[in-house]
Amino acid sequence: MGWLVVAQGLPGGSAGVGASAAGAAPVAGEAPGYAVENFDYPQADKILAEQGIVLKRGDGHIILADCASGTGLLQVMARRQSETICFKTVGKSGWLTLEIPAVYVVRGNDYETQVDMTVGDEEKSYDITKNTWTAVGESADEEGREFMLVEIRTTK
Repeated sequence: MGWLVVAQGLPGGSAGVGASAAGAAPVAGEAPGYAVENFDYPQADKILAEQGIVLKRGDGHIILADCASGTGLLQVMARRQSETICFKTVGKSGWLTLEIPAVYVVRGNDYETQVDMTVGDEEKSYDITKNTWTAVGESADEEGREFMLVEIRTTK
């Protein structure tokens, strides 16, 4: 239901009861703004400070998880991390951009998983075997170079 208010001037030039043209404001100016999803990882600054992991952007289907929280997690091991890093995967597909240096092995889960890694200007992609450990980065590199994990993609 909508209301229409019409202010008419009274004879003699005065405005109607409490109404003035100068006091009118468009209602649309008071409406809330739109939420725009930018895909930035929530609380990324806190995770970086506490765990030294740079989580950049994702679609919400690959999320950092406590490794003790259950089974079926994607697991990442890096030389510079004292503990295994785990990710929970949900939905039909997912993606996450991040930075974890010195990653050398990834354990897959029930998803088809690909990881992108960089060393210098070179980028290399690895297919991760389901439910087993797959050598990546320096452990799969003939020169033993230290690779950084930069993206994870999953598909069910």
